[in-house]
Amino acid sequence: MAQRESRAVSAPGPGGHGRGKFEKPQNARATLTRLLKYLGHYRSQLALIALGIIISALAGVVGTYFIKPIINDYVVPLIGQQHPDLTGLLRLILVLAAIYALGIGAAYLYQRLMINVSSGILLRLRTEMYEHMIRLPLRYHDSHGRGELMSRYSNDTDSLREMLSQGLPQLFNGLLTIISVFIMMLVLSPLLTLLVVVMLVLMLVAARLIGRRSAGYFIRQQRELGKINGYIEERVTGIKVIKVFNHEQQTIEEFDQLNGELFHAAQNAHTFANILMPVMGNLSYLNYALVAVVGAAMVISGRLDLGSIGSFLQYTRNFSMPIATISQQFNAILNALAGAERIFRLMDEPLEQDRGTVELVNVRPDAQGGLQETPERSEQWAWKKTLPDGSSSLIALHGDVRFHDVDFSYVAGKPVLHQVSFYAKPGQKIALVGSTGAGKTTITNLLNRFYDIEQGSITYDGVDIRDIRQSELRRSLAMVLQDTHLFTGTVRENIRYGRLAATDEEVLAAAKLANADYFIRHLPQGYDTVISGDGANLSAGQRQLLAIARAAVNDPPVLVLDEATSSIDTRTESLIEQGMDKLMEGRTVFVIAHRLSTVRNANAIMVIEQGRIIERGDHQELLDLQGKYYRLYTGSFELE
Repeated sequence: MAQRESRAVSAPGPGGHGRGKFEKPQNARATLTRLLKYLGHYRSQLALIALGIIISALAGVVGTYFIKPIINDYVVPLIGQQHPDLTGLLRLILVLAAIYALGIGAAYLYQRLMINVSSGILLRLRTEMYEHMIRLPLRYHDSHGRGELMSRYSNDTDSLREMLSQGLPQLFNGLLTIISVFIMMLVLSPLLTLLVVVMLVLMLVAARLIGRRSAGYFIRQQRELGKINGYIEERVTGIKVIKVFNHEQQTIEEFDQLNGELFHAAQNAHTFANILMPVMGNLSYLNYALVAVVGAAMVISGRLDLGSIGSFLQYTRNFSMPIATISQQFNAILNALAGAERIFRLMDEPLEQDRGTVELVNVRPDAQGGLQETPERSEQWAWKKTLPDGSSSLIALHGDVRFHDVDFSYVAGKPVLHQVSFYAKPGQKIALVGSTGAGKTTITNLLNRFYDIEQGSITYDGVDIRDIRQSELRRSLAMVLQDTHLFTGTVRENIRYGRLAATDEEVLAAAKLANADYFIRHLPQGYDTVISGDGANLSAGQRQLLAIARAAVNDPPVLVLDEATSSIDTRTESLIEQGMDKLMEGRTVFVIAHRLSTVRNANAIMVIEQGRIIERGDHQELLDLQGKYYRLYTGSFELE
């Protein structure tokens, strides 16, 4: 059974430190150029950071060079003296301490500033990414899972933070240190420098051979870890189903197999990763020993002074350490650039297109019997249409909805609706029934302009909905979905989400209308009870009652109920019918229901099959027709 893979997981790289190198950016230069634009907002701080890096790197190099005069000018001449004068030595040590103190201060400065810069960039990136994502069309969200989107805000931004706050500063510090140390080594002894370079080449070859084997296993570990995480998530979510069908033993065996594959991949990956550091460490010690032996021979032969060999040995250490650091940071930077590329890819997705100009405004009757726009909230609404000459006209909002030969498909070449035409007069209750996948919910999605139609037109009070601003169109509608979603917050706040300006009295009235007031008052803190985990502490029926109350507080002229009572028992359903009737009074209502008892009093019932309307009429008319609806209602045919 194929398992869903979880988000990318960080793992140690071949060196045993940092993040594994699992992905490379497809276009590193373009991504880095785009990141530099964000860095451009911090030019003054970046100048101070660069100065801090230079001072920090040079302080270490200059400090190491002081070993030479200390040994040659003070230690060697004072050997054997019973009362040596240490004044000069102490003065030199104080100068050396000041240099190192300056380097420490510079390092603290650039690291602290880099944290400010990286945090500011991530703040800007997350804000822009969220603002863009929230405006993307539903088509994008249909094809991208929640885990994939969440990884943009977690894994990818975390890797960017590491790169900006640590990776790039350490990379530049390391490069500057290597260059300056190499120059100083050449100054002290070209021959010993050649020996160090030869040993360094051997170390890099060894690291490449071992790292190549390790990287392959780390990639496999990443893949197996994704499988096992996806498996656990899926099984935890479906634990009731597992227990109902007694599949505990089967799922344990499947998990053991996945866990075993992860074990073998992780074992091999970490075996090679753990080998690398000892090999590199021992080669480094060998390099140090060879330099010490050759350097001693040169001192004995008079070709090199003792102070120079002391400084050179320390430079040998300083030369190899930045190379290891750069190697680790280079992998982390590539990983971060790949993450940034994914973030920018999301931010480059085309936004939901909205060319509508018609607005929804509050109106009141004027002295001539017409309509006049008013800034106060009124009980009357109208569409405000701007005319070519700059003037505007008002079209009263009644809730007259008409579909004219509408064709639509989610995927090109696979039509979902075929030549759908129908009308809903103001105040009518229209019921949509049919098998699962027939196209009922698609019709309401098109009405909200969650998707745009391919052929035909949809008019709202005679206005093509494509001419209406999406925000204004959706403000005139309220939907109660089958899959109720509640946000973290109080019950009162979740109801008020339907209209943020609603007063406490209006929230209470909406809850009573939906028959939710009784159970709300029996919650621990009543309307102030905090809902978390999408309402996990509430029953499915209670969540839907809150969704109905949320729609009621919006007080819309058009209402869409998509299986709104599917999770409510028959008794509760009968209790809320009176409230629902009040809610639907004077409104155009679209009802999608499998439970046919809920649509008997509809003004018109439309039976949809394979994207086509095959029957239309009221309850009695369709029974007299003895077609599909008759078979559904009498039980000779069941909805799937």
